[in-house]
Amino acid sequence: TAEKPVYDFIAPGDGFGHTFWTIDREEDIAAITAEFAQMPALYIADGHHRSAAAALVGAEKARQNPDHRGDEEYNYFMAVCFPANQLTIIDYNRVVKDLNGLTPAQFVAALQKNFTVEEKGADIYRPSGLHNFSLYLDGRWYSLTAKEGTYNDDDPIGVLDVTISSNLILDEILGIKDLRSDKRIDFVGGIRGLGELKKRVDSGEMKVALALYPVSMKQLMDIADTGNIMPPKTTWFEPKLRSGLVIHKLE
Repeated sequence: TAEKPVYDFIAPGDGFGHTFWTIDREEDIAAITAEFAQMPALYIADGHHRSAAAALVGAEKARQNPDHRGDEEYNYFMAVCFPANQLTIIDYNRVVKDLNGLTPAQFVAALQKNFTVEEKGADIYRPSGLHNFSLYLDGRWYSLTAKEGTYNDDDPIGVLDVTISSNLILDEILGIKDLRSDKRIDFVGGIRGLGELKKRVDSGEMKVALALYPVSMKQLMDIADTGNIMPPKTTWFEPKLRSGLVIHKLE
């Protein structure tokens, strides 16, 4: 609060307008701990693999330490917490190198089985809402709207646009079974804009691009609350921290 700051020492800064706080008074640490204790849950929005790796390292070091107490440095890892209302999820889009042996006309025709397809012309088209996709192929943009019955509103994973597009376009039509390992597909964070998708297709590097409507914070929390796991390359969070080398010594 303005009357009682929660820090004892302010570092001079780093020359980039940042100020650092060292919090070491027991009463301040207790106050912050009490505030965190009131939170019903914290959600890992980014860094799932790093969090899991830190947990595995901590467990291994605990097994190796016959005097393990639970307060050693290896029991902790660094993280930054944001209120959900201060985070933004933006789209995470796909580009694919080929049409799996289909001509552009055959590919568009195949899409019509599960999607209402509308050609939008040469100007960039952005998805208008959930279950609407933007596709760029041969210099033209298309709107794809998933037809009723192609997704399950009661399934927190099945209702995701990343699941719909993965099942009905990438897998069923383009033959891409594993998003993590297939070399024919690449992913473009929405922070780079849909113009980046157009650029990569127009260059000849990629054949087709697919833009998705961003996942909502509620969808992400529903998936975590039901014990499910978000599919790969689904979310791009902003803001992101500045890059840099930060070391947490484990011992």
